[in-house]
Amino acid sequence: MSIAAWQPFADALSPRHRVIRCDFRGQLLTPGPPFAMSWEEHASDVVSLLDALNIERAHVVGVSFGAEVSMLLAALHPSRVSRLTVISATDYTTAEMRADAAQGRVLAQSDPAELFRRVARKTWSASWLAAQPPELIEQRARAMAALPPAFFAGAAAILALLETLDLRPYLGKVAAPTLVIGGENDEVFPIEHSHAIAAAIPNARLEIVAGTGHGLLFECAPRVIALLTEV
Repeated sequence: MSIAAWQPFADALSPRHRVIRCDFRGQLLTPGPPFAMSWEEHASDVVSLLDALNIERAHVVGVSFGAEVSMLLAALHPSRVSRLTVISATDYTTAEMRADAAQGRVLAQSDPAELFRRVARKTWSASWLAAQPPELIEQRARAMAALPPAFFAGAAAILALLETLDLRPYLGKVAAPTLVIGGENDEVFPIEHSHAIAAAIPNARLEIVAGTGHGLLFECAPRVIALLTEV
């Protein structure tokens, strides 16, 4: 994901809230090098952004990789997180997830179009894809391949961190009121991991979105926006 992917949410939330978006180091508007070499560095980058904007505390919302960073941020810097929303996340990466990340890291620098195809097949549900133009994946794969080499070096650095992810020792330290949102059919981070996150974070609330997968943020944007505006 990138800043642009959050635009529908910024449009919906900004009338009532100040909405801050960021690309992690290695993504489009925050290119590297240097790249963050640890999860802790990514969390510290978010703290630095809050400091620069004079924001003491924030409702932090993260999806997928961003959700992992947001959980660590809440655990290591609890005074900066007033509320936490975790979307399409995992508590740790299994051997299969780590193998997928390692393969993705290679493809990021050798065949980015194929990387996009593989990610797309696991991210979007069959029903959602069936409602899209048939050329959608190939169009986006070609657009992905046209991005500058620095983007793929950054993507490889991000994927490398998934090969070591284990947040289980940190989840019990999250003090902020937490909402965990998971897609019932998530093939990237299966739904049992959302259950595990909600069980490990004190007093967390779990919402399962039926009939969707890892791409629920795109497929079910109105539902996610409604959940975010409940608080």
